[in-house]
Amino acid sequence: MHVAAHLDLDVVAVETEDQVTVLLQFETPKAPAGREPRVEHTAIVVLDRSGSMSGERLDNAKQALLRLVDRLDDRDRFGLVVFDDQAQVLVPADRVSALGRAAVKQRIAAVQSGGSTDVCSGYLRGLQEARRVAGPTGATVLVLSDGMANAGITDPDQLGSLARQATSGRVTTSTIGIGTGYDETILAALAVGGQGNHAFAEHAEGTVVAVAGEIDGLLSKAVQAASVLVRPLSGVATVSVLNDLPAIATGEGVLIELGDFYAAEERRLLLEFAVPACAALGLATVAEIEVRYVELPTLVEHVVSLPVSVNVVPADVAAGRLPSAEVSQEKLLLQVQQAKKRSEEALRYGDIAGARSQLQAAAGVLAAAPMSAETSAEARWVDATLGTLENRDEGYNLKRMRASSSRAVRGYKSRYQGGEVDE
Repeated sequence: MHVAAHLDLDVVAVETEDQVTVLLQFETPKAPAGREPRVEHTAIVVLDRSGSMSGERLDNAKQALLRLVDRLDDRDRFGLVVFDDQAQVLVPADRVSALGRAAVKQRIAAVQSGGSTDVCSGYLRGLQEARRVAGPTGATVLVLSDGMANAGITDPDQLGSLARQATSGRVTTSTIGIGTGYDETILAALAVGGQGNHAFAEHAEGTVVAVAGEIDGLLSKAVQAASVLVRPLSGVATVSVLNDLPAIATGEGVLIELGDFYAAEERRLLLEFAVPACAALGLATVAEIEVRYVELPTLVEHVVSLPVSVNVVPADVAAGRLPSAEVSQEKLLLQVQQAKKRSEEALRYGDIAGARSQLQAAAGVLAAAPMSAETSAEARWVDATLGTLENRDEGYNLKRMRASSSRAVRGYKSRYQGGEVDE
């Protein structure tokens, strides 16, 4: 994996406190051409079979899972947990060869709808199965649901914490919300905490597309257990992580969890440093960054170390500095994601005018920014959402906003999994 660091400002004025932003850029190589050997994978599906899933939604979900099973290798592990008001292990997790591909498909096809929706019980049972069989490459738990959680634990923060704890055992969680009646706060919390993807499939047919995307990612996984350790130096008082990623303070600094990367994936991370006044002219190192990750399929751990240094210059020299356009754009894009979140929060409380105002402010920021492919795409999204605020219901707009921001705020650039699904 290639790792690079870019500063918005690489010079600071002598004897002056300042603030610098570092953009970390991660890029994984393309998947090898041809049928190269790959590591075995573990996929545990947690499927909502509550009453609201009956008919087209459940039929499409089952069709998606049948296709998923077809794409797994005999060495891969698969398991299926179904839930309504209770969870049931329908296919105990094991290698596809041991389960029998035809037998697995028969059990999937036989799933029938049931009662209410206890997402927590289904998810916990899925985690148990994942931990039971996960090999050195971990496991992915994929949750599909169309309903509001009305039984068991329903607090998004608690469920997100469960997903975050599972990542320590290399278990990733992704979620797919079907229709406009599910609880986007719960499914997004599971995906963000579990370092996976959250997709919004308004129509039942989108489930097939979303599940196909998840299996594409799983089978192309190139890096796992990636993390960034930031060690501040030279009296740096604070380090801020601008992306929405799991970060904890350690005795050495700040540890940020990045999770898994797919082949040919680009991701970006923004860090902000409060730089103290430096009395001496010349180069000053303000932090050391250590990136750790496990390469697949070799399972070899790599460590990349990067210094963060600024040049301390006289005040009149520093006065002429210009911030990096690339870093400035990334900061602007994260500001837009925060505006989406504020818009969603206003809408959740019925404040349509407030939601509109936040999006209009974001549109103004984007209009004033230098044009690029990313800013243009965000501007189109904001413009379209201002329209859907007028002609679509609250449920649709809340899910559209959460699906978009939960992906972008984590610095995903090339990953197409997650977000709103277009059939």
